[in-house]
Amino acid sequence: MLLGMCCIPLLSHAEIKVSGVHAALECADCHIPGEPDGALSAATGGAPGCRKCHPGMEQIFAHNMTQRKAEEEFCARTYATADPDFFSTNCMGCHVDNCLDCHGEDGHAIKRPDTEDCLQCHNGYFVGWDYLGRAPRDDHERYQRGPQANGKYYLKMRPDVHAEAGLTCGACHSMQSLSRGELASKSCTDCHTPDTAVIEHSISAHLERMTCTACHAGWAAQEYGTFFIRTENSSNAEYFTVQQPSEHYRKSAYLKRHDRPILGVNGAGKVSPIRPQFIAYYSAMQNNTPVGEENRLLAAEWKAFTPHTIQRGGPMCDACHGDARRFVLQEDERRIYRPDLDGLQLRGFWNQAGQTVRNGRFYTPAEFEQVQNKGPEYTRRYIEKWQQFLHPDAALSQPLSAQ
Repeated sequence: MLLGMCCIPLLSHAEIKVSGVHAALECADCHIPGEPDGALSAATGGAPGCRKCHPGMEQIFAHNMTQRKAEEEFCARTYATADPDFFSTNCMGCHVDNCLDCHGEDGHAIKRPDTEDCLQCHNGYFVGWDYLGRAPRDDHERYQRGPQANGKYYLKMRPDVHAEAGLTCGACHSMQSLSRGELASKSCTDCHTPDTAVIEHSISAHLERMTCTACHAGWAAQEYGTFFIRTENSSNAEYFTVQQPSEHYRKSAYLKRHDRPILGVNGAGKVSPIRPQFIAYYSAMQNNTPVGEENRLLAAEWKAFTPHTIQRGGPMCDACHGDARRFVLQEDERRIYRPDLDGLQLRGFWNQAGQTVRNGRFYTPAEFEQVQNKGPEYTRRYIEKWQQFLHPDAALSQPLSAQ
């Protein structure tokens, strides 16, 4: 009977009211005649009912939002080497299956997604939460407090200036760009022209060799040491209670930071924010007894990315020209965290040994040495920058170079 095939089986067809952007459409505009389950197939299985009016949008199902190939490949070379079913049991929650995943659960009340809709998946360590100033809290129970969103506690940070101005995700991530598999529909310079009166913008190397986010990202969520613990018949699983991605797994992190992002070189050859995609550890426990190697390091992989934490202005010169840690070149004597002493097989989180960048590379020691070369031009610009802080009106009207 037709009633059992409807999107809302508890209502008769006469009771169904269409609202939202499709309120003026007729039933046959979306439902597919002759299909045994036309009500559902209109928005699922490649969305045949939707693409009649939205041609090309079905390509979204061929790209990252649905396929998640990069994540599947990461699991294949890491956690799947210990558990072949790891991806299917722990990583399937955020994959788009149909149009209604983003456009509202009720097919008769289709709506344009807003930022909170996007954050149903883009939360926690995934880029998106940071846009509204939400950072993942540390995993220990003592930190699980304060405001919540998407079922998770978060730490309040400064939102992106574009969020403060009221821009939604769609302002830079259009449906057309998503259907093409692109990360964004706009770049920074589509809306902004660097003002060379700003000291940092007057240095050609900054504009030619760096992404805008290298300076303008105010902070970035970073997770150092991601532990997945598989438990079977183990009562001591209760000690790992904060995150439980699936029935037999517990998840925790060694360290989370929310300061200015670490810098590396992206696939386009520009200095860019990078962070651990995951420094991935695996342990198994059965009957309260470890099985095999504990805290087995499966990968230490970083990724060039775009923090959504843009702020006006940027850090002082020494934040890059004097901080080896920001380039994963931290000196041993400056280490605070010692994963090597904890049996975690890395000399340090900000030491490049044993680590890699999947979609770019680390800054080399020779490149950092060049950045450290603070000659007369660096000194002049540094003083000029401080003049702007101490006497902003005078500095803007009469720069040091003109005196």
